[in-house]
Amino acid sequence: MKTKGKVWKFGDHINTDDIISARYLNTTDEKELASHCFESIRPEFSKNVKNGDIIVAGENFGCGSSREHAPISIKGCGISVVIAKSFARIFFRNSINIGLPLIELKEVDEIKENDILEVDFENGIIINLNSEKTYKFQKYPEFLQKIVLSGGLMELAKKYLKEKNNENY
Repeated sequence: MKTKGKVWKFGDHINTDDIISARYLNTTDEKELASHCFESIRPEFSKNVKNGDIIVAGENFGCGSSREHAPISIKGCGISVVIAKSFARIFFRNSINIGLPLIELKEVDEIKENDILEVDFENGIIINLNSEKTYKFQKYPEFLQKIVLSGGLMELAKKYLKEKNNENY
């Protein structure tokens, strides 16, 4: 799987309240949550983000509460991948569970707002098309790749059950 998109740059310790304010937690609708994504720190984000764009951030992205609304809102905006120095553990788990890929990359400071990145998940390579720099990242184990490519854990489970049911007939 490959993706290419424009970078939206964020700093360190972006918490789940920064991603989606608590006042919107009364819904799990992806599009509704997406319309308020990063509203408190980048009000223009949800209006200007394009399908396939990429978030690049510093350390501890997704810290704070364990709400799954945060990665749902990011995925609902059309973000293809989030690249950060590090992620809060529960945010990482929630993101994979809904099919939002995350990449840890120590060199994120070299990437600038509006750069265009090409991400090759299969080979673990990121190419910054603006600076022509190439970065390597740790590829997901096969089971995590299956979850993300299926669109999340529940979608993978549905696919698996459907295949098992078809084998029985």
